[in-house]
Amino acid sequence: MDLTLIVALVIALSLVFDFTNGFHDTANAMATPIATGAMRPKVAVGLAAVLNLVGAFLSTEVAKTVSGGIIREGNGGVQITPQIIFAGLIGAIVWNLITWLRGLPSSSSHALFGGLIGAAIIGIGVQSVDFTVVFAKVILPALIAPVTVGVVALVATRLAYFITRRDAGKADGRGGFRYAQIFSSSLVALAHGTNDAQKTMGVITLTLIAGGFQAVGSGPQWWVICTCALAIAIGTYTGGWRIILTMGRGLTDVKPAQGFAAETSTAATILASSHLGFALSTTQVASGSVIGSGLGRRGATVRWGMAGQIALGWLLTLPASAVMGAFAAGFTLLGPIGLVIDLIIGSVIVALLFRQSRRTRITHDNLHDIDDAALVVNIKKTPRRIARRDQKKVSL
Repeated sequence: MDLTLIVALVIALSLVFDFTNGFHDTANAMATPIATGAMRPKVAVGLAAVLNLVGAFLSTEVAKTVSGGIIREGNGGVQITPQIIFAGLIGAIVWNLITWLRGLPSSSSHALFGGLIGAAIIGIGVQSVDFTVVFAKVILPALIAPVTVGVVALVATRLAYFITRRDAGKADGRGGFRYAQIFSSSLVALAHGTNDAQKTMGVITLTLIAGGFQAVGSGPQWWVICTCALAIAIGTYTGGWRIILTMGRGLTDVKPAQGFAAETSTAATILASSHLGFALSTTQVASGSVIGSGLGRRGATVRWGMAGQIALGWLLTLPASAVMGAFAAGFTLLGPIGLVIDLIIGSVIVALLFRQSRRTRITHDNLHDIDDAALVVNIKKTPRRIARRDQKKVSL
């Protein structure tokens, strides 16, 4: 099979992964504002799509980490092939769709890295993976970021409720947080674009380098940035409603002050990691901030059973996608026929998962649980006569 055709096929598959990344991670930015009634579902995902598109143009540091850090290539390293990258993408896409079907906010980033690592180990050897970079820029941030952002969200929520604590006869002012969430969730969507879209840029750049179409050590080309930005934006607009349902109400009942605290904590963490070139899991950060905000609001209940399922998904993502990538890489060793086999098996699995999703279809019209949350966050003022009576009792 012609090398140019293989590279083109890998680029197309990379954009498919970018699309799945978009709808898989929509909940990171928009689950909480939908849960609190700050924005209607379709408006929220539309805004997220636009801001993901814009955010993809703001930085390329994460793309460089993917294209020239995790998998060694050229100049004394091991030259990875487009076929291996193809196999890794198969593993990442299949795992993304499995977790989407289950409504689990797993990490698309770790699915991608796991798929590439597993494929590289089988197709080339263990020496092709730079485990120092994997630990420093993938595993370590995955361990630290959710805990850190959870603590920050907890403190921010406590502070928000302290500042707006209720007095008899006075409004608490918390309703304003619902409008502030439009800004904070938009910032998360922008930050998501700066981090996640770059991962696909890095994969395509790695493919071009492996195929000899781009110099070793160079960053993503302009057309790569544009196509990846567009793919993740379209995926975001389709809305990952299953995961939005989990993030919006599955972990804790989110109020506007909580949502604002969680979103600002998430955005700050993602933007900082993008600047440093850390290929952070935005899903883990968003989930950690939602849990932290739930712990920060007095009387809130965190559903630890659901949190445990999400954590299990985090732990399984890297090894599970690595196994799938390794399985697909085994077929690539057969030559061109192996790529065809991978494509057929991958297509069949995707079709079966999509068919299963149609049996339990969830769209924005099914999110009545989340939409109705807006009805319970309006805090009424204490009637003036009751307030006077309470004050008289205190004086007596």
